[in-house]
Amino acid sequence: MRFALVVACLALGAAPAAADVLVLKNFTLIDGRGGAPVANAAMTIEDGRIKFVGPAAEVKAPAGAEVVDLAGKFVMPGIINLHGHVGNVVGMTSDPKNFTRANVNAQLATYASYGVTSVLSMGSEQPLVFDIRAEQRAGRPSVARIFTAFRGFTNPGGYPTNAPGMKGIPFEVTTRAQVKAGIGELAKHKVDVVKVWVDDHVGQETKIPIDLAKAVVEEARRVNLKPVAHVFYLQDAKDLVGVGLAGLVHAVRDGPVDDELIAAMKKGGAWQAASTLARELSVFVYAKPTPFLDDPFFARAAPPEVRTVLKSEAFQKRIASDHLYARYPEFLETAKNNLKRLADAGIRYGMGTDSGPPGRLQGGFEHLEMELMVSAGLTPSQVITASTRSNAEFLGASRDLGTLEVGKWADLVVLNANPLDKITNTRTIERVYVAGKRAERSRRHAGASWTKSRLASSGPGTSARTSC
Repeated sequence: MRFALVVACLALGAAPAAADVLVLKNFTLIDGRGGAPVANAAMTIEDGRIKFVGPAAEVKAPAGAEVVDLAGKFVMPGIINLHGHVGNVVGMTSDPKNFTRANVNAQLATYASYGVTSVLSMGSEQPLVFDIRAEQRAGRPSVARIFTAFRGFTNPGGYPTNAPGMKGIPFEVTTRAQVKAGIGELAKHKVDVVKVWVDDHVGQETKIPIDLAKAVVEEARRVNLKPVAHVFYLQDAKDLVGVGLAGLVHAVRDGPVDDELIAAMKKGGAWQAASTLARELSVFVYAKPTPFLDDPFFARAAPPEVRTVLKSEAFQKRIASDHLYARYPEFLETAKNNLKRLADAGIRYGMGTDSGPPGRLQGGFEHLEMELMVSAGLTPSQVITASTRSNAEFLGASRDLGTLEVGKWADLVVLNANPLDKITNTRTIERVYVAGKRAERSRRHAGASWTKSRLASSGPGTSARTSC
């Protein structure tokens, strides 16, 4: 097709369009593969893809190229989030009606401005997501790339159908035939993962019967789709891994993982795809004054009206009144310990946050998650690799994403300090590129008027129990 267009242009006497060439030089390269950083590096990017990466002394800038001197900077691959929710929330309200092109693109722009250049949206999407995904894959996006589960599976009235804005979104199944029909719909759309929610919210809601959850995994595998599960309990994780689950998208939180689960994950190649430690923090942290809400880095992820609600005494009391409030820090510590044990055992793991629901700041929470992963005992290098190369591998996108190598899309983050020295240096963002295009600092909150009619501290979507 491209050749035909060139021929047509020449026949009309028009020269083909010149390549878009960008040269970055004199930076320290962290390529995402887990090795030592490379000083005095350079990169040539043509039409959004990396054409050269290596010593700055060897780079040759083509005529007409834009050349950017990044002396003193550090360059790492774009961050990939394996568990987010895009499009359903405006302000503090979750509603499927919010899933508009404008809202989705604004949220993807916010992610990108934080260096999160790809996000897997996990089962709360509308059909529009397939149009946006197709457009991105056919071109060069300047916002975060979207991957999607579209609709997950639960039982009638089961979790999370009672969560604000979730009624009618999951497939609510009672038979294997219904599971098969739902998988058939997802297969037609070529979803990136198939999700099943297996949770009763610590006894507060109904949970899908384990045989139906197993059917979701088995039917997904039958049509070569990748099944993942929202779990809480160790036994559920064991049961699903045993029939071919590809990944856990929350940590086991009812107790320590054991040798039986580890052996099953090794045998089946299952991942701890996302531990969502930031999600575990979010359900109790707002009960008290929360310093990161006043940090300009995080504040940019939410408009002033949202921060006002999250910092209000009424909201703090609401969070603290949850009858499980005292146990939430325990669940976080269990999740951290389980991530570390699985990593030490050689289980593959990624990074995911569950950002997107009210109070879980898109973009900011990915950096918070990486800090929590380090506090769990992982090294900054391990966390960066998990958040880039490993996540791309889990998505089956490593041919194009995840590391800074020749032939891949130039999705990258330029930092003012070395994140291998201190993981919070990922927040020293100087600029971000998606497919070689510089991402805007933030579009989502250029103005705050879009939240005013939706936001109320007593409205839907403000409960700490909202979780996907």
